Amino acid sequence: MDKALSNKIIDLTTRDIRFPTSARRDGSDAANADPDYSAAYITITTEKGDRGCGLIFTIGRGNNLCCQAVENMRHLVLGSDFEAIKTDISAFYDRLRSDSQLRWLGPEKGIIHMAVGGSVNAVWDMWARAEGKPVWRLLADMSAEEFVGCMDFRYVSDAITRDEALEIVERNTATRTERIARLERGGYPAYTTSPGWLGYSDAKLRRLCADAVARGLRHIKIKVGGDLRDDVRRCRIVREIIGADSRLMIDANQVWEVGEAVAWLRELEPFSPWFIEEPTSPDDVLGHREIRNSINGMKVATGEHCQNRILFKQFITSQAVDIVQLDACRLAGLNEILTVYMIAAKYGKLVCPHAGGVGLCEYAQHLSMIDYVRISAEIDERMIEYVDHLHEHFVDPCRVREGAYLAPEAPGFSVEMFASTLERYRYPDGAEWRSRLGGGD
Repeated sequence: MDKALSNKIIDLTTRDIRFPTSARRDGSDAANADPDYSAAYITITTEKGDRGCGLIFTIGRGNNLCCQAVENMRHLVLGSDFEAIKTDISAFYDRLRSDSQLRWLGPEKGIIHMAVGGSVNAVWDMWARAEGKPVWRLLADMSAEEFVGCMDFRYVSDAITRDEALEIVERNTATRTERIARLERGGYPAYTTSPGWLGYSDAKLRRLCADAVARGLRHIKIKVGGDLRDDVRRCRIVREIIGADSRLMIDANQVWEVGEAVAWLRELEPFSPWFIEEPTSPDDVLGHREIRNSINGMKVATGEHCQNRILFKQFITSQAVDIVQLDACRLAGLNEILTVYMIAAKYGKLVCPHAGGVGLCEYAQHLSMIDYVRISAEIDERMIEYVDHLHEHFVDPCRVREGAYLAPEAPGFSVEMFASTLERYRYPDGAEWRSRLGGGD
């Protein structure tokens, strides 16, 4: 490429950002009693001043390891030409996930895989900013060939081929403007987990459920798995408030053995949960299938800890799951995420992305809107998780009104944080943490 036309990435920075959410038990569940919602925050910059932001969600300790993993990819990011990336972003993605030494720490799983995702998503953010579009519109406006060209079919071509994916996207292309208009008019359906953290009292659960319903968030998820009697009581409280026509979802956060899950869920069946999330180990495909085959009228959902498209392929094609709950920060960025959406579409599975963490709601809204416009072309049975924590720290936060995510309008992936937030909540030397850790001001 002509040097005058090139635009190389010249800087990559990471920040360890942590919020003390454990102080109020926000985010607490059967497996995670005291989470501090955190983000390994990534910024990339080009020689011509283009800038992109990405993040990796964690719940506190170990957030620094994600930052270090990103820093170990500097040699793969710095010097990359932004103009070339826009021509073939899959090549950039493949270079990051295929490094001959780093991949030994996976391959394609764990912190290194998440670091790939954070870096790739920062580039998507930068590209959307350069085009003056939110990420969901950037992909909505692509040709079918360009769109499918962003996907990763390695190791999953036995479940979905490029030609099959292209056929699905082409079938939806003629009607995509209608779906774009619907999103811009009415948004995308949401459910909320905010009232249901396991550490909340019954009084707080009741109050937050009533408040959510009053704000149009009629569908509510609560955490279960600590104590069966508590779960029965809490499910009864929620069902009384939301009524019979709204969806109650429950989430065990992986704490049960397979047989234990089946027995426990039968006790909760009278409350008609729409789905049970993560009933057992997130890697146990056979266990999820056994649970799914042993309970009546309750869907099985999993995915926030599903580490790559290959594992999703197994869950989906073996009929071990009803609802796919991929996580924007667990997979290797938007390229791999699109592949999972495509596999789910072929096999008729709903995708309701996990968004119970800082920045995840901002990411997930784009993902589901891309799916609706280009892949599944379905919305009525689908919902995006919503939690009402920490959005005030984002320059372009998600907006939820009357039970729906409004379509993002600002350019980018919606995950840029304010400079004041980055300064205050930087761990361990930001003002918030100096005070909490005894360092003073």
